Amino acid sequence: MDIRKIYEDAKALLNGHFILSSGNHSPNYLQSAKVLEDPKTAELLATELAKIIKEAGVEVDRVCAPALGGIIAGYELARALGVNSIFVERKEGRMQLRRGFEVKRGEKFIICEDIITTGGSAMEAAEIIENLGGEVVAFAALANRGFCKRYGTDKEPKRECKLPKDKPLFALEDFEFEIYSPNNCPLCKDGSIAIKPGSRDS
Repeated sequence: MDIRKIYEDAKALLNGHFILSSGNHSPNYLQSAKVLEDPKTAELLATELAKIIKEAGVEVDRVCAPALGGIIAGYELARALGVNSIFVERKEGRMQLRRGFEVKRGEKFIICEDIITTGGSAMEAAEIIENLGGEVVAFAALANRGFCKRYGTDKEPKRECKLPKDKPLFALEDFEFEIYSPNNCPLCKDGSIAIKPGSRDS
């Protein structure tokens, strides 16, 4: 499966001048919402991701996704794995489990995002699950920005990665882009104006 082509065909692999959620700038941006706009594509990608997880022998009871971006990916992955899906959401600046969702002690969870960058939001979700007695056995995403080590690859995680080294990250593809600090951005120096297309403060 050519994941990059799927993103390109969905106009989800953007070229230009973008402000990332970290505040840094990049000439490229992944907008997974455009890929997940098509239910058939969402199902196809989640089924492929579930296949990798099953082949790795990971046992899971439920999937938890950080809102907003991870909800569709998490739901489709849960469906492909044959388990239930819940999500955590940000309220008053911090992630919370709401809407009547509960975590049973000892339940095994995969934390699923649409895109894993450094894994910060995924770790917030994992902390909630574990504080409530659940066990996080793995992390998953449709796309990995290359900061964290994807299962099945030899690339070592970069220092920015916040995911634990003892738990696998399952993803369909690595997308590594140039990243610049706002004070040292060649695109800005050329007169280009950065835009913020993401889900936060966009």
